[in-house]
Amino acid sequence: MRDGERVMANFDEWLHKVHEMKDYDPERSIPESLVTSPDSAHWLDPELTGNPSRIGVLVDVPARSMEFYLQEIPPHSATDLQRHVHESVHYVTEGSGYSEIGPHTVRWGTGDLVYTPTLVWHRHYNDGAEPVRMLLVENSKLLDALDLNQRHSAGNIAYKELEQG
Repeated sequence: MRDGERVMANFDEWLHKVHEMKDYDPERSIPESLVTSPDSAHWLDPELTGNPSRIGVLVDVPARSMEFYLQEIPPHSATDLQRHVHESVHYVTEGSGYSEIGPHTVRWGTGDLVYTPTLVWHRHYNDGAEPVRMLLVENSKLLDALDLNQRHSAGNIAYKELEQG
């Protein structure tokens, strides 16, 4: 495609989007699937996550700016120490434990919401004898669309060990 044709194609696409915005009908845009079962989760095993926890990716949720995951942390284990550009909220559906969120250590249990701010190193611990199960909500899809999302892992170390390194 020549430059002039590419420019016209880009303009035509832009013009099409302008018309779609002008004639936007939210009810016409309702996704077909409005209910997602936890059975639809695609589970990432510890080999892929880099820690003992399992992550269930819920790709069928039609949200455009948020992502939803299920997370399971086995008894007496923890996630890796990580940070990311997106905000996240863990809703604890079963179990109890604690999290290192930056220099803070916070305890949580069933029914609690655990907030993790952007770019703060954090790690979640299950110090009990039963698995911890959580629903994780993060605004990473929005940041992906803007090409701004990043995630870093320091491995299976405590926050205090990061400070010493």
